[in-house]
Amino acid sequence: MNRALKVLLIFSGIILLIFGGFLLFLHIAFGGIFTGPSYDKNDLIENYEQRKTEILDVKKYYKSILPEGSYVDIEFKNDNELGIFHVRIDSVFQSNWNLKIESPKVDSLLTELKWSTKKLKILKEKLDKANCISIAGKEPIVIGWQRSGMGMFSYVIFDQNLNKDKIEDYNDGCTNIFYKENIVLQYGGGAIGMQCFPEFYKNRETK
Repeated sequence: MNRALKVLLIFSGIILLIFGGFLLFLHIAFGGIFTGPSYDKNDLIENYEQRKTEILDVKKYYKSILPEGSYVDIEFKNDNELGIFHVRIDSVFQSNWNLKIESPKVDSLLTELKWSTKKLKILKEKLDKANCISIAGKEPIVIGWQRSGMGMFSYVIFDQNLNKDKIEDYNDGCTNIFYKENIVLQYGGGAIGMQCFPEFYKNRETK
Protein backbone atom coordinates (compact mmCIF):
# COMPACT_ATOMS: atom_id res chain seq x y z
CA MET A 1 0.00 0.00 0.00
CA ASN A 2 1.53 3.31 -1.06
CA ARG A 3 1.92 6.14 1.39
CA ALA A 4 -0.68 8.45 -0.21
CA LEU A 5 -3.39 5.79 0.04
CA LYS A 6 -2.45 5.04 3.63
CA VAL A 7 -2.67 8.74 4.56
CA LEU A 8 -6.04 8.99 2.82
CA LEU A 9 -7.43 5.99 4.71
CA ILE A 10 -6.18 7.35 8.05
CA PHE A 11 -7.63 10.77 7.31
CA SER A 12 -10.99 9.24 6.30
CA GLY A 13 -11.02 7.17 9.48
CA ILE A 14 -10.42 10.25 11.63
CA ILE A 15 -13.24 12.15 9.89
CA LEU A 16 -15.66 9.23 10.38
CA LEU A 17 -14.65 8.95 14.03
CA ILE A 18 -15.23 12.67 14.64
CA PHE A 19 -18.55 12.62 12.81
CA GLY A 20 -19.68 9.51 14.67
CA GLY A 21 -18.71 11.07 17.98
CA PHE A 22 -20.65 14.22 17.10
CA LEU A 23 -23.78 12.22 16.29
CA LEU A 24 -23.42 10.28 19.52
CA PHE A 25 -23.11 13.54 21.45
CA LEU A 26 -26.28 14.90 19.83
CA HIS A 27 -28.12 11.66 20.54
CA ILE A 28 -27.23 11.77 24.24
CA ALA A 29 -27.57 15.54 24.71
CA PHE A 30 -30.98 15.75 23.06
CA GLY A 31 -32.62 12.70 24.56
CA GLY A 32 -32.19 10.13 21.82
CA ILE A 33 -33.03 12.21 18.77
CA PHE A 34 -32.15 9.38 16.40
CA THR A 35 -34.21 6.67 18.10
CA GLY A 36 -37.13 8.66 19.49
CA PRO A 37 -40.67 8.51 18.10
CA SER A 38 -41.43 10.02 14.70
CA TYR A 39 -44.66 11.79 13.84
CA ASP A 40 -46.48 13.26 10.86
CA LYS A 41 -49.34 15.62 10.03
CA ASN A 42 -52.01 13.02 10.77
CA ASP A 43 -50.70 12.51 14.31
CA LEU A 44 -50.80 16.26 14.89
CA ILE A 45 -54.38 16.46 13.62
CA GLU A 46 -55.49 13.47 15.69
CA ASN A 47 -54.25 15.04 18.90
CA TYR A 48 -56.01 18.31 18.08
CA GLU A 49 -59.34 16.62 17.38
CA GLN A 50 -59.10 14.54 20.56
CA ARG A 51 -58.08 17.44 22.78
CA LYS A 52 -59.38 20.59 21.11
CA THR A 53 -61.04 21.86 24.29
CA GLU A 54 -57.88 21.35 26.36
CA ILE A 55 -55.65 22.97 23.71
CA LEU A 56 -57.84 26.06 23.52
CA ASP A 57 -57.94 26.18 27.33
CA VAL A 58 -54.12 26.34 27.40
CA LYS A 59 -54.22 29.25 24.96
CA LYS A 60 -56.83 31.09 27.03
CA TYR A 61 -54.94 30.65 30.31
CA TYR A 62 -51.56 31.60 28.83
CA LYS A 63 -52.96 34.81 27.33
CA SER A 64 -54.57 35.68 30.67
CA ILE A 65 -51.22 35.61 32.50
CA LEU A 66 -48.99 37.10 29.79
CA PRO A 67 -47.98 40.66 30.78
CA GLU A 68 -48.64 43.43 28.27
CA GLY A 69 -45.66 43.98 25.98
CA SER A 70 -43.98 40.71 26.96
CA TYR A 71 -43.02 37.62 24.99
CA VAL A 72 -42.54 34.12 26.42
CA ASP A 73 -41.44 30.87 24.80
CA ILE A 74 -41.54 28.05 27.34
CA GLU A 75 -41.07 24.30 26.88
CA PHE A 76 -41.38 21.75 29.67
CA LYS A 77 -39.13 18.69 29.68
CA ASN A 78 -40.91 17.22 32.69
CA ASP A 79 -42.30 18.34 36.07
CA ASN A 80 -38.88 19.52 37.22
CA GLU A 81 -37.10 20.87 34.14
CA LEU A 82 -37.61 23.42 31.39
CA GLY A 83 -36.02 22.81 28.01
CA ILE A 84 -36.64 26.43 27.00
CA PHE A 85 -37.64 29.57 28.89
CA HIS A 86 -37.05 32.52 26.55
CA VAL A 87 -38.41 35.85 27.77
CA ARG A 88 -38.62 39.36 26.33
CA ILE A 89 -39.64 42.19 28.64
CA ASP A 90 -39.40 45.86 27.64
CA SER A 91 -37.41 44.96 24.50
CA VAL A 92 -34.81 43.02 26.54
CA PHE A 93 -34.62 39.44 25.26
CA GLN A 94 -33.21 36.59 27.34
CA SER A 95 -32.51 33.12 25.91
CA ASN A 96 -32.54 30.37 28.52
CA TRP A 97 -32.04 26.65 27.94
CA ASN A 98 -32.23 23.57 30.17
CA LEU A 99 -33.24 25.09 33.50
CA LYS A 100 -34.33 23.46 36.73
CA ILE A 101 -37.77 24.78 37.67
CA GLU A 102 -36.64 25.13 41.27
CA SER A 103 -33.67 27.39 40.60
CA PRO A 104 -32.71 31.04 41.21
CA LYS A 105 -32.77 31.74 37.46
CA VAL A 106 -36.35 30.53 37.01
CA ASP A 107 -37.39 32.39 40.17
CA SER A 108 -35.88 35.56 38.70
CA LEU A 109 -37.70 35.14 35.37
CA LEU A 110 -40.99 34.46 37.12
CA THR A 111 -40.54 37.63 39.17
CA GLU A 112 -39.91 39.67 36.01
CA LEU A 113 -43.07 38.25 34.44
CA LYS A 114 -45.04 38.71 37.67
CA TRP A 115 -45.77 34.99 37.55
CA SER A 116 -45.93 32.79 40.63
CA THR A 117 -44.74 29.21 40.88
CA LYS A 118 -48.42 28.29 41.11
CA LYS A 119 -49.14 29.89 37.73
CA LEU A 120 -46.25 27.97 36.18
CA LYS A 121 -47.62 24.74 37.67
CA ILE A 122 -51.11 25.44 36.34
CA LEU A 123 -49.68 26.11 32.88
CA LYS A 124 -47.83 22.78 32.98
CA GLU A 125 -50.98 20.95 34.10
CA LYS A 126 -53.03 22.46 31.29
CA LEU A 127 -50.35 21.57 28.72
CA ASP A 128 -50.32 18.00 30.06
CA LYS A 129 -54.10 17.74 29.62
CA ALA A 130 -53.67 18.94 26.04
CA ASN A 131 -50.85 16.40 25.52
CA CYS A 132 -48.55 19.30 24.60
CA ILE A 133 -45.18 20.49 25.87
CA SER A 134 -44.69 24.15 24.98
CA ILE A 135 -46.34 27.49 24.29
CA ALA A 136 -45.13 30.80 22.86
CA GLY A 137 -46.21 34.06 21.24
CA LYS A 138 -49.29 36.24 21.60
CA GLU A 139 -51.10 36.60 18.26
CA PRO A 140 -50.87 33.97 17.02
CA ILE A 141 -50.19 31.59 19.89
CA VAL A 142 -47.93 28.64 19.06
CA ILE A 143 -48.55 25.51 21.14
CA GLY A 144 -45.91 22.82 20.75
CA TRP A 145 -47.28 19.27 20.64
CA GLN A 146 -44.28 16.93 20.49
CA ARG A 147 -40.67 16.87 19.37
CA SER A 148 -39.51 14.52 16.65
CA GLY A 149 -35.73 14.46 16.71
CA MET A 150 -34.73 18.09 17.08
CA GLY A 151 -37.83 19.35 15.30
CA MET A 152 -41.16 20.38 16.83
CA PHE A 153 -44.73 19.74 15.71
CA SER A 154 -47.00 22.62 16.78
CA TYR A 155 -50.37 24.31 16.45
CA VAL A 156 -50.44 27.95 15.37
CA ILE A 157 -53.70 29.33 16.74
CA PHE A 158 -55.06 32.72 15.72
CA ASP A 159 -57.79 34.68 17.49
CA GLN A 160 -59.80 34.94 14.26
CA ASN A 161 -60.41 32.63 11.32
CA LEU A 162 -57.86 33.13 8.54
CA ASN A 163 -58.85 35.00 5.40
CA LYS A 164 -57.66 34.03 1.91
CA ASP A 165 -54.43 36.05 2.07
CA LYS A 166 -53.51 34.66 5.50
CA ILE A 167 -54.20 31.12 4.32
CA GLU A 168 -51.78 31.63 1.42
CA ASP A 169 -49.15 32.96 3.85
CA TYR A 170 -49.54 29.97 6.18
CA ASN A 171 -49.89 27.11 3.71
CA ASP A 172 -46.51 26.44 2.10
CA GLY A 173 -46.72 22.68 2.76
CA CYS A 174 -43.22 22.69 4.25
CA THR A 175 -43.26 24.41 7.63
CA ASN A 176 -46.90 25.49 7.68
CA ILE A 177 -50.09 23.71 6.61
CA PHE A 178 -53.44 25.44 6.92
CA TYR A 179 -55.81 23.04 8.67
CA LYS A 180 -59.12 24.85 9.17
CA GLU A 181 -60.67 28.04 10.52
CA ASN A 182 -58.00 29.63 12.77
CA ILE A 183 -55.66 26.62 13.02
CA VAL A 184 -52.36 26.15 11.19
CA LEU A 185 -50.22 23.05 11.61
CA GLN A 186 -46.52 23.82 11.93
CA TYR A 187 -43.25 21.90 11.84
CA GLY A 188 -40.09 23.66 12.96
CA GLY A 189 -36.88 21.85 12.04
CA GLY A 190 -33.84 21.70 14.28
CA ALA A 191 -30.15 22.15 13.53
CA ILE A 192 -30.08 18.78 11.77
CA GLY A 193 -32.69 16.47 10.31
CA MET A 194 -35.96 17.31 8.54
CA GLN A 195 -36.81 20.94 7.99
CA CYS A 196 -40.32 20.30 6.65
CA PHE A 197 -43.31 18.06 7.32
CA PRO A 198 -42.56 14.45 6.20
CA GLU A 199 -45.42 14.74 3.68
CA PHE A 200 -43.59 17.58 1.92
CA TYR A 201 -40.72 15.28 0.96
CA LYS A 202 -43.08 12.44 -0.03
CA ASN A 203 -45.03 14.75 -2.33
CA ARG A 204 -41.81 15.93 -4.00
CA GLU A 205 -40.74 12.33 -4.63
CA THR A 206 -44.03 11.47 -6.36
CA LYS A 207 -43.89 14.46 -8.73
